[in-house]
Amino acid sequence: MSTVAPTEPLDAALRETLGRLARVPQLLVAVDYDGTLAPIVDDPAAARPLPEAVTALRALAELPQTKVAVVSGRSLRDLAALSRLPSEIHLVGSHGSEFDVGFVQQLSEEARQLRTTLQQQVQRIAAGAPGVRLEAKPASIAVHTRTASDEVAASVNAAVRSGPATLPGVHVTEGKKVIELSVVHTDKGTALDTLRSRLGASAVLFVGDDVTDENGFARLRGPDVGVKVGFGDTRATHRVADPIEVAKLLALVLDIRRRWLYGERAVPIERHSMLAGGDNLALVTPDARITWLCHPRPDSAAIFADLLGGSPAGYFGVAPQRGGLPLGQKYLGGSMTVQTRWSGLTVTDWLDSTGPANRTTLVRQLTGTVTVRVQFAPRPEFGQVAVRLQPLGDGLVMLGSNEPAVLYSPGVDWDIVQEGEHDTAHALIDLRAAGGSAVLELRCGTDSLDPAPLPVEHRADETATQWRRWLDGLRLPGVSTELVARSALTLRALTYRPTGAILAAGTSSLPEDLGGVRNWDYRYCWLRDAALAARALVDLGSVDEAEGLLAWTAGVIDRTGGHPERLHPLYTVEGQTLGPEAVIDTLPGYAGSRPVRVGNAANKQLQLDVFGPIADLVDAVAQRRGVISDFDREVLSAMVDAVARRWFEPDHGIWEQRQPPRHHVYSKVMCWQTVDRALNVAARHGLPERPDWVELRAAIAENVLEYGWNEQVGAYTTAYDGIDLDAASLWVGLSGLLADDDPRFLSTVLAIEAELRSGPVVYRYRSDDGMPGTEGGFHVCTAWLIESYLRTGRRADAEELYGQLIACAGPTGLLPEQYDPLAERGLGNHPQAYSHLGLIRCALLLDSRP
Repeated sequence: MSTVAPTEPLDAALRETLGRLARVPQLLVAVDYDGTLAPIVDDPAAARPLPEAVTALRALAELPQTKVAVVSGRSLRDLAALSRLPSEIHLVGSHGSEFDVGFVQQLSEEARQLRTTLQQQVQRIAAGAPGVRLEAKPASIAVHTRTASDEVAASVNAAVRSGPATLPGVHVTEGKKVIELSVVHTDKGTALDTLRSRLGASAVLFVGDDVTDENGFARLRGPDVGVKVGFGDTRATHRVADPIEVAKLLALVLDIRRRWLYGERAVPIERHSMLAGGDNLALVTPDARITWLCHPRPDSAAIFADLLGGSPAGYFGVAPQRGGLPLGQKYLGGSMTVQTRWSGLTVTDWLDSTGPANRTTLVRQLTGTVTVRVQFAPRPEFGQVAVRLQPLGDGLVMLGSNEPAVLYSPGVDWDIVQEGEHDTAHALIDLRAAGGSAVLELRCGTDSLDPAPLPVEHRADETATQWRRWLDGLRLPGVSTELVARSALTLRALTYRPTGAILAAGTSSLPEDLGGVRNWDYRYCWLRDAALAARALVDLGSVDEAEGLLAWTAGVIDRTGGHPERLHPLYTVEGQTLGPEAVIDTLPGYAGSRPVRVGNAANKQLQLDVFGPIADLVDAVAQRRGVISDFDREVLSAMVDAVARRWFEPDHGIWEQRQPPRHHVYSKVMCWQTVDRALNVAARHGLPERPDWVELRAAIAENVLEYGWNEQVGAYTTAYDGIDLDAASLWVGLSGLLADDDPRFLSTVLAIEAELRSGPVVYRYRSDDGMPGTEGGFHVCTAWLIESYLRTGRRADAEELYGQLIACAGPTGLLPEQYDPLAERGLGNHPQAYSHLGLIRCALLLDSRP
């Protein structure tokens, strides 16, 4: 029990505690009334809550994942009349024996008779006792002596304790100048337990001033926080002076929780730049803050997840001590090295590709003449593992994680600040005094703080040269040459070098709808997306990525046990089946977009379109080489076999809607494309004739052309059973199934343009997909419409839409998955392979077609 005086208003320890509490997934804020929300007054009927406290409570109650309750000794009727709080705030009266709607507790006949007896006896005691006030409640009688003299109070209290308080079944609660006699056993601790259970709270903040509130403080546990108002012994861990300080406390909790829930700092998605080293990647903001880095693989848990959870989820910041916005940010030509400049400071960031395998080495070179402020806050496992930072030798050692990591930082003096379970390291680096430069090198996968075998300048040059050498081998179009080069580098960077898998995107859970639930994990290899990405690079002259992906695909096929038709739509970068999709409820999500997901349930879907892009890739590689290998023939044959066994089934389609399967037009077209490309390869390279393949291709074509066309709509629709449109149906022409001048293709283009295009973007569909919220237009769908314009003789329209597409790119040339034409900002995971392969394909077509 503590008897210390109240601390100074909202001291640092309390602020830190509230900062942690305000970030729990489900928060319950429960407060007493008299002496907590409302100052103590002589006339109980005049006890009004402070307006500032009411404002904070109202705002807290309006936040998602946040519940608010007032737990008072007053009767529920009096509490409601005095507080005038909205229905969103739960009211609990009579120390927990009265709950508002949803918590009504009925008294038995025996209890009602006992309450009547109590009231009669207490009334006799209070009769003729000046200043004594009785408060009748549904399950109790309260005897107030606040306005009575000490002598009268003592006499009345003694009579109550020795008389009605001793009746069987009576429960006594004593507070400040009040004795309450109840016919039900309850207290504020029991009330808190009931609220916690019914409201699903993962942590409770309880604030109170009375002796009766100690029962509440006694029931707090784990991350719960109790705050005592005023003097006196208490079980609470913290203390404030008076109701004014309570209002300030509630305002602070509101501010922290609101920022946590809705994003402390939502840098536009498209303004993030990606660093890459061939086997990992990271994101950096325009002000040189590392907000995303996973280890050891890009689909592993994050060390820095500021992107999805704000500062508490981990970040690595570098900026001038004086503050100010950067002058600009850019990629160093032909590389994945990002340079951010302020006046007097240049930060050059890159992931070292010269080191050993299973290492992630992030290098930050600082050059200039100013003093630099550095903040290093690693938070392994998305912030769920407590870490300590220990200065040692030429840097810092990260303790507490199973995966070793160090920050090599010679000559830097660190100040370690404990923030709850984690440490954050702060430093000021005077670059002028340091000779104009300093190096910060995060090494994940090692505990060595020894100098690297090669100088940092040599490693920087070698890393950049590897990217430039590869880029120099491409044949870039004359249209948007620099943007195409950046897109090609992005696809190369999304290629996981150790296995050949190609990621769909570099991130998880960046929203398709700000503040919504359309947040998915794209850090995996979709067979379809990867094949399309590799095909774009083949078209630019690089086949290494395609060969690596096909080898990876062959391994995945082998693991089906001779049943390629059982292929999943996506796999880990190592070619393994994904585990269950999970939610990290401790992260608020980008700009408050929850839930944050890890894994992807689409892994369990049937998507029959996956075979078409792989067959097309084999065809393209064979054309580029001029020969076809036995390995390619095996992959191609496996794809056709898979189609033959399942093409007639309904599936979930390209967009992975979490609804029952349908006969999707796009999926059927891709099945046709699989067989068509296999026949092309066979004819081009003198392989034995396959009349069974010819027959299969014809059967699929006949089925699609007959059942996919909807005369009412005048277009090929999403599926055989509806009139809804889908941009993917453009592939009925893009695949070559229909000729460019076929009236049905021309009509489909017009219908999709009319219904799905909005300014610079094309939406996937407009139909209800069973998920709440909306989404932006898909850049890859925009690319498909651009190609359709070109194929149908509408070059001017294609050029106009292409110009709008490239204008959506961020300042360093990167594109996320989607774009909101009304808010004019990017949406979805970033950078997205689909978006960049679409840009490449459009630029090549615009460059080659008249």
